[in-house]
Amino acid sequence: MHELSIAMGIVKIAEDEKAKVKENTITKIELEIGELAGIEIDSLNFVWESAVKGTALENSKKEITIIPGKAICADCNTEFFLENIYDSCPKCNSNFKGIIQGKELRVKALEVI
Repeated sequence: MHELSIAMGIVKIAEDEKAKVKENTITKIELEIGELAGIEIDSLNFVWESAVKGTALENSKKEITIIPGKAICADCNTEFFLENIYDSCPKCNSNFKGIIQGKELRVKALEVI
């Protein structure tokens, strides 16, 4: 379950940013996670409470935005959405593609007071 290490990394980012602005409390964290990032949201939510206990994020609200997978076909230049990284182009059935979005994992925003 690598979601625990991901949660711990998010905590580290939040604590580093909190130290930079010298604020006391993080009230909200906004995350963007791509469908193709290989992260199980349910697992991340399951380990979240344990990961943030005693940290700057302990009492903060967590918001997750899911970024859909999107690719461009290398053969016919069609842009299309995909649920799995191995999905083929719906127009020409080619497996050659470039991933445009959906592999993200980022802390989009922190709300501090």
